Amino acid sequence: MDGTLEMLRHTVATLAYRGSKAIRGAPEEFAGYRSAPDSRTPAEILAHMGDLFDWAVGMCDGRHEWHNSPPLAWDEGVARFFAVLEAFDGRLSSGVPLGIPAEKLFQGPIADALTHVGQLAMLRRLAGHKMRGEN
Repeated sequence: MDGTLEMLRHTVATLAYRGSKAIRGAPEEFAGYRSAPDSRTPAEILAHMGDLFDWAVGMCDGRHEWHNSPPLAWDEGVARFFAVLEAFDGRLSSGVPLGIPAEKLFQGPIADALTHVGQLAMLRRLAGHKMRGEN
């Protein structure tokens, strides 16, 4: 595996870690929290993040298909996010050549998901459901 793919996989592991911190222990009502009338809810953000990695897996195989999935119940959305993140990592580690430059995977779905993990963490605090800090 070349260094670029190793970096992508490391970034996926970072997303899994940071994502789990942002959603671990969040109560069900957090899923519907809105910071403003026209903002996305955490459940909508989570659904979008799942869509990002469905898209990323397809991009790895040379497909450019986007789907807007409706938000799921919080626990189902969390499970979907981690499942599709695992599928993406599995595709990256498969040894099958990518159907797109690795840099585009980073610039598109991965970078977007990093932003959304930060949004979820911020929304947790705004909604009154602080995350446990760590050093």
